[in-house]
Amino acid sequence: MIRTLLSSIFLAGAIANPAAWAQVQNFKPVTAAELANPSPNDWLSFSRTYDDQRFSPLNQITRQNVSQLRLAWSRGTPPGNVESTPLVRGGTMYIMTATGGVEALNATNGDLLWEYTRPQPATAAPAAGPAGGGRGGRGGAAARTYNSRSKTFSIFDDLVFYTAPDNQVVGLDARTGELRWQSQVDKRGNSSGTIMAGDKVISGGTCSARSSCYISAHDARTGKELWKFYTTPAAGEPGGDSWADEPDEKRVASTWGSPGAYDPVRDIVYYGIANPMPNSRIARHNGNPFAIPTSSPSALYSNSTVALDAKTGKLLWYFQHLPGDDWDEDWTNERTLIHTKLNPNPKYVKWINPKIKPGEVRDTIFAAGESGGIFLLDRLTGEFLWANPFPYDAPNFWLKNIDVNTGKTYLNEDLIFRKKGEEKVICFFNTRSYWPAAYSPLTNSMYVPYIDACLDNIEGGQRKGVARAGADPQKLNGIGKINMETGEILRFGEQRAPANGAVLATAGNLIFWGDLDRRLHAFDAETGKQLWEGIVGGSIAVSTITYAVNGKQYIAILTGDGALGPGLIPLHAPEIKRVAGHNAVYVFALP
Repeated sequence: MIRTLLSSIFLAGAIANPAAWAQVQNFKPVTAAELANPSPNDWLSFSRTYDDQRFSPLNQITRQNVSQLRLAWSRGTPPGNVESTPLVRGGTMYIMTATGGVEALNATNGDLLWEYTRPQPATAAPAAGPAGGGRGGRGGAAARTYNSRSKTFSIFDDLVFYTAPDNQVVGLDARTGELRWQSQVDKRGNSSGTIMAGDKVISGGTCSARSSCYISAHDARTGKELWKFYTTPAAGEPGGDSWADEPDEKRVASTWGSPGAYDPVRDIVYYGIANPMPNSRIARHNGNPFAIPTSSPSALYSNSTVALDAKTGKLLWYFQHLPGDDWDEDWTNERTLIHTKLNPNPKYVKWINPKIKPGEVRDTIFAAGESGGIFLLDRLTGEFLWANPFPYDAPNFWLKNIDVNTGKTYLNEDLIFRKKGEEKVICFFNTRSYWPAAYSPLTNSMYVPYIDACLDNIEGGQRKGVARAGADPQKLNGIGKINMETGEILRFGEQRAPANGAVLATAGNLIFWGDLDRRLHAFDAETGKQLWEGIVGGSIAVSTITYAVNGKQYIAILTGDGALGPGLIPLHAPEIKRVAGHNAVYVFALP
């Protein structure tokens, strides 16, 4: 349904003839070549480019003038959970609303051009996110009040694609908001959203049984399903024995979080997959925590990076970061593709592949998990290059060791539950999640937001965040600047207030990042020094982007509710009063 701001007298006419109302003027269809190399003025995917770097070549806003940023415009949106990122094409901003719809706005002033709304499903799809319970579709998620939880949407040709609350992948006319096609997915909660791989719409989400645990591709112009990749192998398939005797339908590992990346040269899609369900080994294997190995491979392809042939969905390679998870510690978020020189320094990096030739250049893929820890892999083969605990090393870090020659990962067995109701403290917990990190080629560094919290977990029960032993209570949150050549980490933006804002890097040598205390920060990308802070009306949710219209650069964020805030604000900064229900778009620019 299309709605406008005009009176209800004319609304019936708008529904019958949507083209009669406001629409995007002079829209230019988006080509596959543009997705591979977008204009700096546009923001065409959730991380701007296929490689998930979240780097913008725009440089009108610099370290020298960022202190002059002012609010250019703002616009309220429906209340509810917001976990998505806007798109911008040719001066039009597209946003997903908390009620499961899409709006097109004039990107210079926020005027509504069109709005697509969709009825809420009678039975809510399982929610998903770091609040727990619903990531794989099990637990208490089905009892929750429904909110749109899709992380991303995408654009190609003259269509905008998103995953709707009623388990449909949807294609909308980018000019008018009219429904062009929709394609049902099998009982899969569409929490992850969509990315493009050329002319294919790739999507994933939550799931409650193996039959609904898959990544799928749809033809962008027709909505026809092209392929599925099931995120867990059945018995008898390669890797199937890594689940021991678990029945096929109970082999559950979703892609509830941010989707992956795409390499258009090699035509490969990269995705991160979440933990196996139920959460603990005891629950999955009839009380036997050691029915499956404590080293990789174990419960494939949970907590893994997978590389898929974009034409067929066939698995090309996988790397398992966390084998046979016991604590619901996800690795389902974006994967960043980086071309970099390699000189990992043992002073900064704990595990290094000895076969790396100092100074060699590789196409790599970077991953940071909710459980903490960072990995760099070879993009073509999945070969292990180096890894490190993150944000800090701790005695109760979930990972005990890595065979640096093979990349085989080993759990910290001291943290595995031996019996029901046992309590363990595991580091880390929601240290980063669906709010994406950024990479700057100017510094050859990843900028990864972190929360210095560990998980106080009772098997089958309590899950709460606690400060890491020895953590500074004034510095529980921040950004890690990670040098991709050496592995050296510079921490900055350290504060008490937690955040689930996306990080943005720009050619102005700036880093932007927002928190739950209503602050949008700008930092020097080299030193981490804070150069500017803007205060908005609500908690900043994911979203941080930049774009330009008529030669003017803008910085935009969304505010709204999210899954992280209620659980971690009491731990980190109880004096912060979270602003619930304040959903809006805020856009900043120079005077």
